[in-house]
Amino acid sequence: PFFKLQKNKAYFKRYQVKYRRRREGKTDYFARKRLLVQAKNKYNAPKYRLVVRFTNTDVVCQIVHAKIQGDFVLTAAYSHELPRYGIKVGLTNWAAAYATGLLVARRVLAKLGLDQKYEGFPEIDGSVQEVEAIEDGPRPFKAFLDVGLRRTTTGSKVFAAMKGASDGGIYVPHSERRFPGYDAEAKELDAEVLRDYIFGGHVAEYMRTLKEEDEERYNSQFSRFVKAGVSADDLEDMYASAHKAIRADPSAKPTQKKTEYPKSRKTSGLNAKQRKDRVRQKIEAFKRAQA
Repeated sequence: PFFKLQKNKAYFKRYQVKYRRRREGKTDYFARKRLLVQAKNKYNAPKYRLVVRFTNTDVVCQIVHAKIQGDFVLTAAYSHELPRYGIKVGLTNWAAAYATGLLVARRVLAKLGLDQKYEGFPEIDGSVQEVEAIEDGPRPFKAFLDVGLRRTTTGSKVFAAMKGASDGGIYVPHSERRFPGYDAEAKELDAEVLRDYIFGGHVAEYMRTLKEEDEERYNSQFSRFVKAGVSADDLEDMYASAHKAIRADPSAKPTQKKTEYPKSRKTSGLNAKQRKDRVRQKIEAFKRAQA
């Protein structure tokens, strides 16, 4: 029977490989193009992105703009910096993502000299507000949310970082539809639910429930909380004080680098005379053992 040859020589001659980061499944170029393209009448003005990424142990928030040479990071903040502000545990949850977003916002505004002009929204009540331009002064710093390959589901942690950045004084265009507490049928946001998430209320509720039902599992699952002496009742105060501390001093502190490194144990090689002598000693030792 006749089988049609699908991939012939002409196919492979004309084949063009996709970009490396597309082949690796790391970059969505359809979304990236739309985040980078700047209006022609804005000339060389950079278009900033609020890049939010999550690892197993960290939340990464960066203010990035693109040039022909590649992406340039203006400012970055990480959730592993939060212990300095009093958040010792739970560095990847919703409330930690919010605090990291708040930290990167205050940090970039301080770097640009806009932190006094745009303080954001220090009073957190769960309502959704966007930063507006002041009458006699510079316009607010504007950045667009870049979520990468993460699914933008309702309540996702990427929106926690965005909310933190928005409350911190950055103008991030967004709506209320993807925050926890939004009712799709009624088309309205329950501000109390959102405020609960910002202060770790959902974590505190789960901690209380689990402790009542299975204390052994609670001690296992929240072992770091137990070790740090953080209970369900302490969470709201911990996050509230951290927000104040971040606003008071958002500057980055350089980590202490190791100055002394272990000396190399690599020995210098033997020369020809030493090698021959070593072989002679081994032969003599073997003969003595045989005698």
